[in-house]
Amino acid sequence: MLKGVSASPNIAIGKAFVYEKELKFKRRTIDEKEVETELKRLDDVIEKSKKELDKLRDEAVKKIGDKEAKIFEAHMLMLQDPALITEAKNKIRSRVNAEAAVDEVVKKFIAMFERMEDQYMKERAIDVQDVGERLIKNLLGQEFKSLADLDKRTIVIADSLTPSDTINIDKSKVIGFATNMGGVTSHVAIIAREYGIPAVVGLGDVTKKVKTGDLVIVDGGCGTVIIKPDQETINRYKDQMLELEHRRKELEKLKDLPAETFDGVRIEIAANLGSPDEVANALANGAEGVGLLRTEFLYQGRRSLPTEEEQFEAYKTIARKMGERPVIVRTLDIGGDKPPSYLDMPKELNPFLGWRAIRISLDRTDIFKTQLRAILRASQYGNLKIMFPMISSVEEVRKSKKILEDVKKELKNEKVPFKENVEIGIMVEVPSAAVIADAFAREVDFFSIGTNDLTQYTLAVDRTNERVTYLFNELHPAVLHLIKNVIDAAHSKGIWTGMCGEMAGKPIATPILLGLGLDEFSMSSMSIPEVKKIIRSIKISDARELAKEALNAATTNDVYKLSRKFLTKIK
Repeated sequence: MLKGVSASPNIAIGKAFVYEKELKFKRRTIDEKEVETELKRLDDVIEKSKKELDKLRDEAVKKIGDKEAKIFEAHMLMLQDPALITEAKNKIRSRVNAEAAVDEVVKKFIAMFERMEDQYMKERAIDVQDVGERLIKNLLGQEFKSLADLDKRTIVIADSLTPSDTINIDKSKVIGFATNMGGVTSHVAIIAREYGIPAVVGLGDVTKKVKTGDLVIVDGGCGTVIIKPDQETINRYKDQMLELEHRRKELEKLKDLPAETFDGVRIEIAANLGSPDEVANALANGAEGVGLLRTEFLYQGRRSLPTEEEQFEAYKTIARKMGERPVIVRTLDIGGDKPPSYLDMPKELNPFLGWRAIRISLDRTDIFKTQLRAILRASQYGNLKIMFPMISSVEEVRKSKKILEDVKKELKNEKVPFKENVEIGIMVEVPSAAVIADAFAREVDFFSIGTNDLTQYTLAVDRTNERVTYLFNELHPAVLHLIKNVIDAAHSKGIWTGMCGEMAGKPIATPILLGLGLDEFSMSSMSIPEVKKIIRSIKISDARELAKEALNAATTNDVYKLSRKFLTKIK
């Protein structure tokens, strides 16, 4: 049994196919007269690669939607990146053959990405690898075996899987993924979740321990891979697969039912979205609104800032699709750990504590105003709300509201229509905001608790650092006390509190959050049915008693025990 990272839930049992891509070439010193020939070879394969990526992007739009197709646009931009291409050409001019030049530069860039602290940026090394493999393959005139040609019931085992590898996958033939590399935001993880295929990534050396044809079990929920299981293990996992399928069908029945406690208390269940393409899945899983629209999708994977019109069209599309359901649009939340290439952002020792989110917006009011104009213009097409991220002081809220009012005046002067009474909220993800939540409650219409950062900052734990991640836990009593303080402060001032951090989608936390008085839960679309089922099985009075016990607990482990015991009773 190998332990990795759970990337996509459910279980697969089947024969393995070890996917290997060998690019065999030698590094050689070329003659001076060969330099121009090698430079032309590189230019030719860059153009060929662009055409291939253009075709792949079109295929991706048809198969998996616009959002995932954008990865190929990002790859095309890499092929125009002077840092990568110019350096490769300089190596050729120093008399290195084109294949070796590209290989050396790509490896340098991969190493640079892998050293980054931010997990999302770290996993972008796969994209650099993909571009490099494409260039070298075309220089060598080679073709890889396509994953579209696999036999039925195949579990793909690989070192890593790039966007180019996965775009042609036949969902009816690939039943599982297991890779040496990758994390929860890697491309293979995203594709696996999109297709509903079990996947475990970050296994380290699975390609060395599995051979093509071996029987393998991939447990995407637990993040484990079992190689050559015995019959008893196979039978046990088959039983689990039947149970999961039965549970999925039962949860489907809840889609259109309200998230209402057993004794009639109504809770709102919403989805966290990262693009317009995700709306359909959210509605299919029973989302009653969007509790967090991450607008960063408009700013990443491009060479310049998005225009007001681009943003307006995206927000309008989502507003129309959601109808009268609420959509909370979080303003730009980028930081020093994941800077777009077109912004002049300084390198920071502590990027999570640095120039990010609302701090950038208040410094770069041109960017902020453009985004606010687009949101306000789109507000007339649905029920949009605006939320400011990374707020740590009341002054920041007042400055943000002042800029918003200035934008409204501009639109009025231009006779551009918008909704005047758009609600304003803040992300409560910094301990200072949680501690003086009563002061913030006088300034805004709602709170949304971002538990990922609130936990990280409260416990002084970098959640991307493998050595200390065991200390990161949202159910720590200190975090629960801050959540309780935020909810109580909101209710005392007549406003509501939601939660859009990962904690909102964790069943183990659901009864405690319900007991603390949380009004809205926003989560990944896939988590909605399970959380809704738990809410509909609980009496609010019982949840409140559980929350009291949890607040009095001394350790995180004690909180877990209380919640597990409670969930066992209601089941």
